[in-house]
Amino acid sequence: MKTFAEFGLEPKVLQAITELGFEESTPIQDKSIPYAMAGRDLIGQAQTGTGKTAAFGIPLINKIPVSEDRIVALIMTPTRELAIQVADEIGKLTRYKGLRSLPIYGGQEIGRQIRALKKRPQIIIGTPGRLLDHINRKTIRLEDVQTVVLDEADEMLDMGFMEDIQTILKLVPEERQTMLFSATMPINIQKLAQQFLKEPEHVSVIPKQVTAPSIEQSYIEVHERQKFEALSRLLDMESPELAIIFGRTKRRVDELSEALQKRGYSADGLHGDLSQNQRDNVMRKFRDGSIDVLVATDVAARGLDVSGVTHVINFDLPQDPESYVHRIGRTGRAGKEGTAWSFVTPREIDHLHFIERITRQRMNRKPLPSIAEAIEGKQRITAERMLEVVQNEEFSEYKPIAIQLLEQYDSVHLLAAAVKLLTGEKKDVSIELTPEEPLRAKKRRPDIRSNGRPFNRGASSYGGNRSGGSTSGGGYRGRDDRRSGSSSSSRGNYESRGSYGGGYGGKRSSEGRSSESRRPKSDDYGNN
Repeated sequence: MKTFAEFGLEPKVLQAITELGFEESTPIQDKSIPYAMAGRDLIGQAQTGTGKTAAFGIPLINKIPVSEDRIVALIMTPTRELAIQVADEIGKLTRYKGLRSLPIYGGQEIGRQIRALKKRPQIIIGTPGRLLDHINRKTIRLEDVQTVVLDEADEMLDMGFMEDIQTILKLVPEERQTMLFSATMPINIQKLAQQFLKEPEHVSVIPKQVTAPSIEQSYIEVHERQKFEALSRLLDMESPELAIIFGRTKRRVDELSEALQKRGYSADGLHGDLSQNQRDNVMRKFRDGSIDVLVATDVAARGLDVSGVTHVINFDLPQDPESYVHRIGRTGRAGKEGTAWSFVTPREIDHLHFIERITRQRMNRKPLPSIAEAIEGKQRITAERMLEVVQNEEFSEYKPIAIQLLEQYDSVHLLAAAVKLLTGEKKDVSIELTPEEPLRAKKRRPDIRSNGRPFNRGASSYGGNRSGGSTSGGGYRGRDDRRSGSSSSSRGNYESRGSYGGGYGGKRSSEGRSSESRRPKSDDYGNN
């Protein structure tokens, strides 16, 4: 791999990269940056977490002059979370050069975005639905755009944004540089590239092993009704620093986060029905350690990149193998080791084996942790924390009371009492969660349109179009949702019927979509 100094970058761009602690490029950066700096169109195939934001961000920032006062670069992302994340990284990379970038996404007051646009940003990072909203209001003009980036293009198409993307790209000058990044390359991505990219260079860094080797993957076979008790014991035994627990539905996330709180765990939930402010508050608490357990649906966690996540727990198995890879990819980042656990009901064992076959990774079967193991785990962590305080000598002001107590009581008894207090007693609260139907692996078969022709399901070659609608047809508009006054009861139902649509016979819950709506509302994803 090259060092960043070898790419011929501007000193101020290189200074920002150095201060971020990066010296050597990742494989996707090593292959992409030279083509991007040469102005070539590019198709980059890489998984989340491989450094692709810097792969397109560094060349982009390097070539834009500070004197520019027009929108000359447009980055499209599938979700608000990813838009915010990309904007944050772009901001860090341009801190010394002083370019202006702005994230544009649904869920944030549009008036605030319009005011920010008056500061003349050179780089816009946005979700397709909200971008179109601004374009129609004429608050964003694309006639001066010189570079377009489609980030996680397969996700955008899976979520029904094909029409929106096509509309936006047709408004950008033909003489431009276009870079497309995607984890998978299904036929609809290939068609999009053929339509809008000119003689693109292809760069692929997909590893032979789909899931990260730094993640230890295990599963526990457990009946649905025993899952919560298994989770409590596992959390006690493992004592994760930061953990993300995945539930299949919004109802599951609400019930599970509430149940964990009742049992005394520091937990909160994240799903598509939360407002942007609620999401931001939950994420802030998780990042600063105010809570150490985040319970989330797949859609809510898409694009999340929180450093220090030590454990991912699949309370419910995901619908497809690709979702599994995305889930466990929240841990084991930046060369650190991570741990992934999955709860599997007896009727889901075939589905688990299907995930193993596609990901080419075996999971270790582990027994249900015993009560003794759970107690021992909590005590071990408490002891480690106490020793850390002793080693750092952070206890001077507590010595007088310690001496006084030792004069009256046995030292072993005192220390045992201290461990008991610090470990905390788990509240004995009865928990009853609404059961979820088990997932069953089905043989893949083509979906058939009403005209009898097979229908390509896009990126998810494992079944079930994630958006529940055509990946090549009509994107949806958040502004239409707002005008029609769609309520929270009709929003986000895509999540509640399963992680990524019914390719495997997962039963729709009572929250599932009504027959009146064939597409998910954009508010589910915050892309309006």
